[in-house]
Amino acid sequence: MSKPTGLNDPKTRDHPPAVGAVLARPELVARVQEHGHQTVVEAIRRAAAELGVRPELGRADAERWVADRAAALLTEEPRRLHRVINGTGIVIHTNLGRAPLGAEIAARAVQVAAGYSNLELDQPKGRRGDRQDLLSTLLSQLGGAEAAMVVNNGAAAVLLALAALCRGREVVVSRGELIEIGGGFRIPDILRLSGARLIEVGTTNRTRVQDYLAAAGPRTGAFLRVHQSNFAMSGFVARPSLTDLARAAREHGVLLLEDVGSGLVPPGPPAVAAEDRLAASIAAGVDLLVCSGDKLLGGSQAGIILGRTELMTRLRRHPLARALRPDKLQLAVLEETMLRYAIPGRLEEIPVWRMLHLTSDELRSRARSWVDALSGFGLPAHLVELEGAVGGGTTPSRSLPSFGILLEDNHPARLRRRLLEVEPPVLALERKDGVAVDARCVLPGEDEALLVAIRSAWGLRP
Repeated sequence: MSKPTGLNDPKTRDHPPAVGAVLARPELVARVQEHGHQTVVEAIRRAAAELGVRPELGRADAERWVADRAAALLTEEPRRLHRVINGTGIVIHTNLGRAPLGAEIAARAVQVAAGYSNLELDQPKGRRGDRQDLLSTLLSQLGGAEAAMVVNNGAAAVLLALAALCRGREVVVSRGELIEIGGGFRIPDILRLSGARLIEVGTTNRTRVQDYLAAAGPRTGAFLRVHQSNFAMSGFVARPSLTDLARAAREHGVLLLEDVGSGLVPPGPPAVAAEDRLAASIAAGVDLLVCSGDKLLGGSQAGIILGRTELMTRLRRHPLARALRPDKLQLAVLEETMLRYAIPGRLEEIPVWRMLHLTSDELRSRARSWVDALSGFGLPAHLVELEGAVGGGTTPSRSLPSFGILLEDNHPARLRRRLLEVEPPVLALERKDGVAVDARCVLPGEDEALLVAIRSAWGLRP
């Protein structure tokens, strides 16, 4: 739809058309009965955002264009995948797509996707290349490994490693590491699918190096160390260090594989355990490790594999490697993210890194500004201390002290549901005395949208 032209009206010089004025137009009155008041209001907001501030337009023309565009939006097929404001304080929220992307990182990925790329082009030779060559050097350097490759996700990385290196062989795993994470991912199931045979050792709470050695035999292919992910054990527990386990694997002539879960490239935030750092595992003697790209690393969904060159060659040649390979969008996002670790002064551009480094003063100040804004509309909002989490199966026993707002309400479940029905939806925390919104994970630039959403949930017009 082309944008209208009209007379220069001072009333439209600095502001888009008012929602109320557009809503009162005859062509939208019937739409309210058909779609509901809030749905029509959100369509008007979207149309006004498309129009922007156009000083050259007359008020009537601008209102007419926004009304026509809003009516068109109401007839379009609604998008199933859309933005949600994260008010939970959980930084790596699996239900909300895990790691959000920085604006420049996302823009770079869009630029690559919008046209052709050198995904599998060997430019110097002008012939077909290998997409795995694109990030191998960068990932190897950041992870302290000889070689690297990327697959579609973390589970795929574990499956490929076991299938390529341990099919028909025994893999020794501590009983305390036979985990299940969200979505039904179970280590025993992955081992079975890979064609390897699981050998359980130790007990749920205590496993020693001697347990691994006692289970090792002529058919043993590897010792597998697994990050316990979304649970933690304390008290009477024991677990061998990676260095000791690596020494035992070498003595017996088997591989040491590790699934580190999230993975981390220093410098990491204080809330994250040092044992998740990729280079530390490689330095300890791990032959091959895998981690996810969209957790602590803050990039795209991906399974990153680091390790010895000869092992990586076997993985790249395995038939599953093609079935599990990443696409150009994943690689573009991952490259841009990892470059932020490699280039000094760019870490702030990774949202996960930035959110995990927010100070109490920053969080308190932001939440207080929300209270002040909402109090002006007579809404019962109060500053509160909250506890969030890193999420993504990382450091499950640690919380992230934070600040946010409490929206007092006698029916918190209903208010929480209403916040999910407005545009943009807000996922908040239900409490006995109301609904809370943590300030940590509301992204920069989302403050006004959050406040509008809260007012809409209360039935207040913008």
